[in-house]
Amino acid sequence: LGIGVSFQRPPTINGLKTRSIVKISAGSRPVDVDELAKQLNFSDFLDRDVNNNFSGGEIKRSELLQLMAQQPDLVLLDEPESGVDLESIVLVGDTINLLLRRGIKHPREKPHKEIVSDRTKSALVITHTGNILNYITADKGQVLYGGVLCCSRNAREILKWIREYGYKECVRCTQ
Repeated sequence: LGIGVSFQRPPTINGLKTRSIVKISAGSRPVDVDELAKQLNFSDFLDRDVNNNFSGGEIKRSELLQLMAQQPDLVLLDEPESGVDLESIVLVGDTINLLLRRGIKHPREKPHKEIVSDRTKSALVITHTGNILNYITADKGQVLYGGVLCCSRNAREILKWIREYGYKECVRCTQ
């Protein structure tokens, strides 16, 4: 169903239950909300107002649950690791990988080329820390610096470079 978005900090929606927004996200497709919620350890939150008094990790799982129901072809993820504890980040990463493969889960040991060739969806992941790269397989990374996209290459290589030399060195990629 098109494009799905996960915000860094989505709004709280008082009066709308999480279960209802997941059904809305699915559109006309039948979806087992309880089964999807189980996959994200989120069953206890379905009958609460959307994002109301949720922790950072709970908010991310709420957003991912909505995306799982929607099954968009393009997923835009703004800071998916923001506010997520160390245990939940593994679940967040696995769920993102699952979303990009339309439900086909691959072991982490699978070679990058095979993982990429199995994908039927795309994602744009925005990160400032790069920590999410420890949990998802990124095909390509780019740095937005001074309003210009630069350093288009392997995302992990870019992150290593930035950690060692800083963002300003990325400008050299465009020169």
